[in-house]
Amino acid sequence: MKIHREGFSILAFAAGAMTVFVLLVPRRLRVISGFLVAIILGFLTQFFRNPDRTTPPCEDCVISPADGVVVGIERVMENEYFHEERLRVSIFMRVIDVHVNRVPVSGRLIYYRYHPGAYLMAFHPKSSELNEHNTIVIERTDGQPILMRQIAGILARRICFYLQEEQTVEAGQELGFIKFGSRCDIFLPLDAQIDVQLQQAVKGGETILARF
Repeated sequence: MKIHREGFSILAFAAGAMTVFVLLVPRRLRVISGFLVAIILGFLTQFFRNPDRTTPPCEDCVISPADGVVVGIERVMENEYFHEERLRVSIFMRVIDVHVNRVPVSGRLIYYRYHPGAYLMAFHPKSSELNEHNTIVIERTDGQPILMRQIAGILARRICFYLQEEQTVEAGQELGFIKFGSRCDIFLPLDAQIDVQLQQAVKGGETILARF
């Protein structure tokens, strides 16, 4: 299993701390405590897993930026960049999901802003505006801009973002990472064809969310 670099320090610290814990408990409890430690380390390891993904070669497609479940498909007013109505597809990233975020379309990154904020439940309708989040706009090669938000959840306390403005990007490319439960929103033109349904499980870098 390939581990994401965001997990190296956390896993090393957790392994060291738990080893000390096992050595300090009474000898008769070490088997049980060792078993519990193995479960915890296993959970942390799977959380930071970074599987290889094969992105479908589709110029007119919008690829899911994250693993998770589709919790919203609706027309909303986007007030930060477009200042007009857009179709918003919201993906809730559960603790059990891969938390690597990926680029949804090929093109050029033309806008990036970090916004501090609250830590509401990630599936809350207002979390897209009120929670800590990153706003990213990628302009496709045909000039069509797509807006994506990385949104912190009630447990997430760090949103990682690895790209820079004016950088050329490819669909499926690693974009960032959000730790411990979060959400990603994609804002699309109103005439986009949505290819997913509510409560559908999606995979970052592989599942087609929509088409132009």
